[in-house]
Amino acid sequence: MGTDTVRTGTVDEAGERRREQRGWYFYDWACSVYSTSVLTVFLGPYLTSVAKSAADPDGFVHPLGIPVRAGSFFAYTVSLSVIVAVLVMPLVGAAADRTGRKKPLLAAAAYTGAAATTAMFFLDGDRYLLGGLLLVVANAAQSVAMMLYNSYLPQIAPPEERDAVSSRGWAFGYAAGSLVLVVNLVLYTGHESFGLSESAAVRICLASAGLWWGAFTLVPLRRLRDRRSTTRSDGESTAPGFRQLAATVRDMRRHPLTVAFLLAYLVYNDGVQTVISQASVYGSEELGLGQSTLIGAVLLVQVLAVVGALGMGRLARVYGAKRTILGSLVAWTVTLAAGYFLPGGAPVWFFVLAAGIGLVLGGSQALSRSLFSHLVPPGKEAEYFSAYEMSDRGMSWLGPLLFGITYQVTGSYRDAIVSLVAFFVIGFVLLARVPVRRAVGDAGNPVPERI
Repeated sequence: MGTDTVRTGTVDEAGERRREQRGWYFYDWACSVYSTSVLTVFLGPYLTSVAKSAADPDGFVHPLGIPVRAGSFFAYTVSLSVIVAVLVMPLVGAAADRTGRKKPLLAAAAYTGAAATTAMFFLDGDRYLLGGLLLVVANAAQSVAMMLYNSYLPQIAPPEERDAVSSRGWAFGYAAGSLVLVVNLVLYTGHESFGLSESAAVRICLASAGLWWGAFTLVPLRRLRDRRSTTRSDGESTAPGFRQLAATVRDMRRHPLTVAFLLAYLVYNDGVQTVISQASVYGSEELGLGQSTLIGAVLLVQVLAVVGALGMGRLARVYGAKRTILGSLVAWTVTLAAGYFLPGGAPVWFFVLAAGIGLVLGGSQALSRSLFSHLVPPGKEAEYFSAYEMSDRGMSWLGPLLFGITYQVTGSYRDAIVSLVAFFVIGFVLLARVPVRRAVGDAGNPVPERI
């Protein structure tokens, strides 16, 4: 009877864990629509057009009396949202670890972002300041929510399951992004047949992403469980802003191998994020491709990223996460090198390039997240993932800078795109030098059979 009781308890525990994992996947399903439809496709061009309609004869708008060229307003607003996120994430992360109550904080961040995104429906005429405010709120809230979401991974998946669980999460996100983007593109391209102006169609697409985000966030909030931390005393307080970030950095110095991985991730992820943001510029300016081709390429990347995330998750079971990520960095390098030779005015070859990016994009991101989860000291998941999220979102400026400088010096977008190979080569070298098995043990975590 005793054995049966143990067996029943084990089965119940495994079933509850899988229930939580399925709920966890749905947050990626909920929020990735914001990243795809809002941030990547629709908001940049639309907010820029709204700012231009409010500009003075010299092409400047004046938020808070500061002259800003209308064409730069979107980029500056994204930068401001990153600064806000960097200030807030360490504070929220430390509070989540101290209290163990991540779910209320996740709900607050997610619904703040979803509400701001839904309110973008009212962004018309010359309301560029409203658009800027909503973008700052939504983008910062998304960063905070993703930090909390990622920090659940070590708690809901034992070491041997994390690669697969992380990969499925990314796959869910890319699948949702693809699905909603198809619907949005149907509405946008056929807006006249629906009796809508182009502006109204865009605003509906923006607002629908917020509604989707809010609706599907209910699933993880119902299924995820809070766990009170046993590694922090109740009297331990959280310091505000940069003071908490400094405290986190001081603690990370006790885990130099974790920092070494984070440095490697910062470098190669900077390359990943720059390729994502600059590929459309390369396609339009260097290859002379139209907007419909570029949007179609974005959709192809989303679809194949699902396949790539799941496929690389399977590879990690056999070869380990580190080797699989290293292989993906080689694939990134080959893809960029091939992109240098793409002929102009040939959409087919640009779609081939997009396919290559999609196949390695989801997997490299998913496995990086799962590998980092092994390197986080128990009880400090949210705090450490705030540093990870800042590496993901807040530190990706070197790549665009190198891209811009290379184009300025050479006048060639081909030279600019191939210059990004440096990030993947350097990232490969830095990651290859990290002894991940020892790093996992030094963080106080069990070492998986393959990692």
